[in-house]
Amino acid sequence: MSSATWRGIFSFNKYSQIAARAVRQSLKEEERVAAEKRGVTILRYQKWENGVGGQQVFLNPPVEEGAKAKSA
Repeated sequence: MSSATWRGIFSFNKYSQIAARAVRQSLKEEERVAAEKRGVTILRYQKWENGVGGQQVFLNPPVEEGAKAKSA
């Protein structure tokens, strides 16, 4: 069995996501929390017309510190 067997099962992005999650889970509590905060991505876009930028819209709004996480 070759070391690149994962290529037939999932993409490199999924592979790196799995590896990153495993590394984060192996860290001590303090470092793990800091690493998870760095992993959060905030994406926003802004429509421009005639050289003027419009309002910025969040695609994935940032989670507030005091907000409770909803479970599925």
